[in-house]
Amino acid sequence: MREFIVEADGGSRGNPGPAGYGAVVIDAATGETLAEAAEHIGVATNNVAEYRGLLAGLRAARELDPSARVHVRMDSKLVVEQMSGRWKIKHPDLKPLAMEASRVLPADRVTYEWIPRERNKHADRLANEAMDAGSRGEQWDASASTAALKRPAAIPEPPQEGVKSDADMRAAHAVASGTATPSGSPAATTATSAPATSTPGWSSAPDLGAPATLVLLRHGETPLTPQKRFSGSGGTDPSLSDVGREQAERVGAALARRGTIQAIVASPLARTRETAGIVAAHLGLDVAIDDGLRETDFGAWEGLTFGEVRERHPDDLNAWLADTQARPTGDGESFAATATRIAATRDKLVAAYAGRTVLLVTHVTPIKTFVRLALGAPPESLFRMELSAASLSAVAYYADGNASVRLFNDTSHLR
Repeated sequence: MREFIVEADGGSRGNPGPAGYGAVVIDAATGETLAEAAEHIGVATNNVAEYRGLLAGLRAARELDPSARVHVRMDSKLVVEQMSGRWKIKHPDLKPLAMEASRVLPADRVTYEWIPRERNKHADRLANEAMDAGSRGEQWDASASTAALKRPAAIPEPPQEGVKSDADMRAAHAVASGTATPSGSPAATTATSAPATSTPGWSSAPDLGAPATLVLLRHGETPLTPQKRFSGSGGTDPSLSDVGREQAERVGAALARRGTIQAIVASPLARTRETAGIVAAHLGLDVAIDDGLRETDFGAWEGLTFGEVRERHPDDLNAWLADTQARPTGDGESFAATATRIAATRDKLVAAYAGRTVLLVTHVTPIKTFVRLALGAPPESLFRMELSAASLSAVAYYADGNASVRLFNDTSHLR
């Protein structure tokens, strides 16, 4: 009986966003690449794209030999664990895809193995080529593919079902959402009689992989919020109001439906920790605390309205509005100092959550600063942004250092 290895991958630039998958079928005995498949599938999530890649790989293997045994290798812990039957499939968008995948070949002839991303480069590059082609309004072209890698004619490495890292366990909680194209839509597939040998050169598009996506959630209302009082990290540290708690519940429910959040990090202040706890209960995640996400310290202005500050400290307020280096009265924190802190926190989080989507529950000034730095906007742009309580914003950070603002001040989940 022939044995095939199927390597599959999928990705979404936005999660959900423009998505695609790639899959390759390999002869387990020789290491020869037998077939490739890739397709841009429109707007979908990472997990939906991963399942679509699995389906394409299994179907390509069945076309080559419907009686073969297949060993699937993917870097998606979610798909591997769900298809192996160890994790339940809760999200409605994934259930039909998993069911369809289970019917391609008899279950006793398919095994699953998680592999690190660096061992899944062939399928990963196919998925990125498909997404690149889709962004140009084209179909993936197998003849122009740079994805094929030279493979030695050797027995593949044995399965490593027990390999687990902290990143994999956190990703276990990721649940897909988004809109995928119908599962029966045709994928571009090619079969080869020999290993492909094209060599990527300087003209090949860089494979940046999935970005680190920081979803920025401003905490829910506190008693000070509707009064428009300065409320930073040096004040009374208020908790959420009843309205704020309801807002947090709505955010949690909305994020659970989307199913893209893989980790939660919050500011240490009471209002952010409470908001994060409510959201985390909907997502089944733990909350990590990072002091770098705290709000600016507004010094002697804490608890005052803008009008009260203008009346009591007019010169200091005018200086503060004119220069981000200026501090609020009473040795508060300048916006420039906040920006330095946020930039360091951003770099740490982007490195820690590379390729994943993390929810940061924080405050007005940090969120505006994340967005300003991503846009390369001048410091005074902070005064030109409106940010509502319990609103969502998002910035994606790529391996080449570039950032993309995906969302700002979204409150649709509150309506």
